Order: sequence, then C-alpha cells, then structure tokens
Amino acid sequence: MSGTMLNGVVVTLDNLMELGRHDTKIFPDSTELNCVLTAHADADTWSTWAEIEDDTPETPVTLSSKFAACKGHITGMITESANTADTVYHVEVSYGAAKVMISSWRTVSGTNKVSSTGQSAARGEHIPLGETIYYRAKCETAGGKTLSVHFRYFCHS
Repeated sequence: MSGTMLNGVVVTLDNLMELGRHDTKIFPDSTELNCVLTAHADADTWSTWAEIEDDTPETPVTLSSKFAACKGHITGMITESANTADTVYHVEVSYGAAKVMISSWRTVSGTNKVSSTGQSAARGEHIPLGETIYYRAKCETAGGKTLSVHFRYFCHS
C-alpha cells in the first residue's frame, strides 16, 4: 500500500489504524515492582533528568529497554501513591540527549493513596527505536517528595 510522506515518515491507512487500536503494556510489568519518581527537595524546582526505571534490586529494568527493539508511544502515567498528602506534583517525560518532550502531567495528592482519578492519558511524541527515556519532577512543597507510578505504552509492529 502506498502512502503519503509526512515529516520523513510514510503514512498509510494501516499506520493510522494502528495508532487507533493497539495493545498497551504496563511498566513495571510485575506487581512486585514499583517505579518511584523523585521531585527536587526545593519547592517548585525541577529535579535533574533521570532515566525511568523500576526498583528491581541490584539491576533495575528501564522503561527505555522496552523501546530497545521497537518504536512506540507512552499512552499514560498512572499515579498510585504519593509520600505526602495534599500537595501538587508536576512530572515531565522526554527522550534522547536533547530531552525531546513526550508529555507532562500534574497530579494532586489528596491523600497519600491517589485514587483512580490519578490516571493521566498522553498523546505524546513518538519515541524512536532505542532512545533513552527520562523524567524530571517538581512539587509545590519542599522536602523529599516521591510518586509511585506506572506507565502504559505500546510498540509499533
């Protein structure tokens, strides 16, 4: 099937259909693992960029490893818990050395356990094959603020 060239990518009806329906996966993919994002200790200050990884002892698995053999998208970040109640967190996710923005989210921790309303969808930037995926976070209040999250993503076939 022939397609149209758009930003150096051949777009076909099949490509567009794939974006409309896909099998999303979850990172981390085990219920025993967590993905903890840490905000800067100063209020309303971005942390340094850090690669997104789970808490596998000794050898953490990275979200980047899921895109090592495929290109794809992150479709959501689901906030599971916060270590501090009643505060606002802001998270940005990017890829590559240039930190190309994928998406950003803002969440409020009404309690330490964030409800199902902590689900944030994304229609962010396409992640090229083999790129490193980073995050940075900030919080409205100072101190050691963390969020436990998981990501939904899919690979293009």
